[in-house]
Amino acid sequence: MSSKSTIQIDITKALKSKISDVDFENLTFGSTFTDHMLVCDYKNGAWQKPEIKPYAPFLMDPSSKVFHYGQAIFEGMKAFKDENDEVWLFRPDENYKRFNKSAARMAMAEVDEDIFLDGLNQLIEIDKEWVKKGLGNSLYIRPFMIATGTGVIASPSAEYRFVIILSPAKSYYSGEVKVIVAEHYSRAANGGIGAAKAAGNYAGQFYPTALANKEGFQQIIWTDDATHTKLEEAGTMNVFFRIKDTLLTAPTSDRILDGITRKSLIALAEKSGMSVEVRPVLVEELLESSKNGDLKEIFGAGTAAVVSPIKGFSYKGLYHELPIASDSFAQNLKDQLNKIQYNLAEDTFGWTVKV
Repeated sequence: MSSKSTIQIDITKALKSKISDVDFENLTFGSTFTDHMLVCDYKNGAWQKPEIKPYAPFLMDPSSKVFHYGQAIFEGMKAFKDENDEVWLFRPDENYKRFNKSAARMAMAEVDEDIFLDGLNQLIEIDKEWVKKGLGNSLYIRPFMIATGTGVIASPSAEYRFVIILSPAKSYYSGEVKVIVAEHYSRAANGGIGAAKAAGNYAGQFYPTALANKEGFQQIIWTDDATHTKLEEAGTMNVFFRIKDTLLTAPTSDRILDGITRKSLIALAEKSGMSVEVRPVLVEELLESSKNGDLKEIFGAGTAAVVSPIKGFSYKGLYHELPIASDSFAQNLKDQLNKIQYNLAEDTFGWTVKV
């Protein structure tokens, strides 16, 4: 696939780049940003002309509805640079479609495709020197939209701001990841907004995750809100379980995000001949398979971390350590995905888009 820009954008270049001040070998995820950002406002029922301009704060009215009623959504994407200095996006059309699904669920204006995709293409072209070569290096892309209409009446906003910011990245998680299986708190509920990338979904996770951190665990495996018997997501990621030689993951629903990394790993696993089952996975099944030695791996999957192996889990105060897998499905799938993302292997799926 190839991505070419067609939309007209007002461009104001930064007077001086910050890139020489950045230590690319010691990046803290999501804390360093490139020289430019894309901004586009929705007013009077239409999207206005987008701008690319120097990354900087912008003013907001105190009564902006995002502050009072939480109309805020985002996406997470990455760009990769191959050994020929070509920059590639990974399945950006999927991010665009999911962004607008989130917008619809939150009663927000849907973003035009050319603003999202062509705007992103032009923005990365301007800041492409921030994308570094080498496995593990990437450019994290954060499109987001907030309600900027004013007034504190409880109603959807009539105005929105769509923004894309870029952040050079290395690995998201480091060290061992141990998790607690949720017994009380839930990430989302049936009929709710769990399938949208709404900002409030993530805010709601912070408190129970902080409680888990105090007990020495890095994340939580979320369970269903009604019975707490079904395993659903891990932290901010989709979650996979390897029982014997079968890879299991929960189906998407109102409660579970349709992860792009998730669906890519499923496709890679199936193409590799792995046994894959997309079905509800029960806590009881996890405990039994751990007890009898059939549980081989648990790993999270998401844009930021790609694949994050889980060392062990706790449930009702009892900790279960996972074995070290000599034939790790997690590592195998991560390697396959990375080779496609960095243009080191043929993309037979048509997932990558050249900037």
